[in-house]
Amino acid sequence: MNRSARAFWLRSPGHGELRDLTLAAPSEDEVLVRALYSAVSRGTETLVFRGGVPESQRAVMRAPFQEGEFPGPVKYGYLSVGIVEEGPDPLIGRTVFCLYPHQTRYVVPVSAVTVVPEHVPPARAVLAGTIETAVNALWDAAPLVGDRIAVIGGGMVGCSVAALLARFPGVRLQLVDADPARARTAEALGVGFAAPEDALGDCDLVVHASATEQGLTRALELLAPEGTVLELSWYGDRRVALPLGEAFHSRRLTVRSSQVGTVSPRRAGRSYADRLALALDLLADPALDALITGESAFEELPEVLPRLASGEIPALCHRVRYGDAG
Repeated sequence: MNRSARAFWLRSPGHGELRDLTLAAPSEDEVLVRALYSAVSRGTETLVFRGGVPESQRAVMRAPFQEGEFPGPVKYGYLSVGIVEEGPDPLIGRTVFCLYPHQTRYVVPVSAVTVVPEHVPPARAVLAGTIETAVNALWDAAPLVGDRIAVIGGGMVGCSVAALLARFPGVRLQLVDADPARARTAEALGVGFAAPEDALGDCDLVVHASATEQGLTRALELLAPEGTVLELSWYGDRRVALPLGEAFHSRRLTVRSSQVGTVSPRRAGRSYADRLALALDLLADPALDALITGESAFEELPEVLPRLASGEIPALCHRVRYGDAG
């Protein structure tokens, strides 16, 4: 059995490389997975690539199978889909999702992989981690039938949240972004679109995912009295100023955070496994292919990630292809 592998490492901020390794044989409660696809979660991974993880948050930001430490050298990533080559008989040959970095083969505990439903293409299943974030956000937000909702920030997370909200009956929903090109993504997802200055106000809920001070300020402006901003952005080591004077108190507005590292207290009876299984099942919807905006080979990652980090390659989810996948 082939147990050779190659992994992408951030050698130092802004500089990546591929490293060769040999895997140990899996034990009876482990599987060996051959990667088909992984994906670059552009917001978080480019922050890591630039070396922008604050020292105070380095423990919180660790990925499940991360090796090394921030700011580098570090092996980081958490969106991988592959085929089980060794392990318990029921899993041999099954397509699985795992929160693993960019690597051609890897050995993990059986409990770390989730079988991808047969009705979900492996190439789309790389979105599972982001859809899981969106599921948790909506568990936190608890939108109601007929709510007036805006999602500010048409990146990977914002678009995932909007795609799920589009299934709610009777909602008035807009995806809000300063980039007019995001209108095409919104249309593919079946969601209305608006530039920040044209967004509809009087919202019961605004989900903020633009990771900008201007976006969060606009989120507060769009709220109806007693409305809530659910903050999904990760700002790294940047400080954000907010207008908490003006009408913030008189209109009794709320800003609350959501973070996928903890299952929403509103669903305390659910496990991480339950949440991920739900996310994978939701990926049966082919409209979600609109979130995948580019693809490259694994061997190209050292050249591609700097271009993603600089914005030279505009992307929501950038998919990485391994070997003969697809």
